[in-house]
Amino acid sequence: MTTTTRTAPSTRTSTPRPAPALGLEARLALADAEMTLRIEQALTRLAVDTAHPETQPAEVAEVSTEALTAHTTRNTPAPDLYPTPVAALLQRAANRLETGGWCRGATRDTSGALCLYGAIHAEADGRRGAEDDALTVLMEAIRRTFGPGAHTVPAVNDRLPNGAAAVGLLQRAALIADARGI
Repeated sequence: MTTTTRTAPSTRTSTPRPAPALGLEARLALADAEMTLRIEQALTRLAVDTAHPETQPAEVAEVSTEALTAHTTRNTPAPDLYPTPVAALLQRAANRLETGGWCRGATRDTSGALCLYGAIHAEADGRRGAEDDALTVLMEAIRRTFGPGAHTVPAVNDRLPNGAAAVGLLQRAALIADARGI
């Protein structure tokens, strides 16, 4: 009877290369971007927390559309900045709200303005999987902003103070999707 002894396989460890050090300007730019994002999130949370939840649908219909004028003179859609499909869809939805207006209380109002869901649905153009993925990432961005108590996109949309807050949520969701490569 022959016995063989087994030896443990050799484990080669390689030390990871250190990342190149960022210069002062790059570190300042990153800190500025982080602080800007935190301030925007805090202001959006404050606006949602102080929104009047007892607003009647008839009153909302009178003031629900906010025409965002920042990019209304542009006739052509903005190019996709994100190479990933879900991130690009979310960005196009944000651009659609900027150019076409945002509404609450309905998916589309009489002037053609859309809610968060309506903008994603319109930009998905019948691609149900892309729409579902975009809505999932948007819910994550919403929960990161407002906490785990946020349950649906329409409920959050109807409590947003203005179209800029809706566009900001879509832009944050696009960043998340791009970071994940989806």
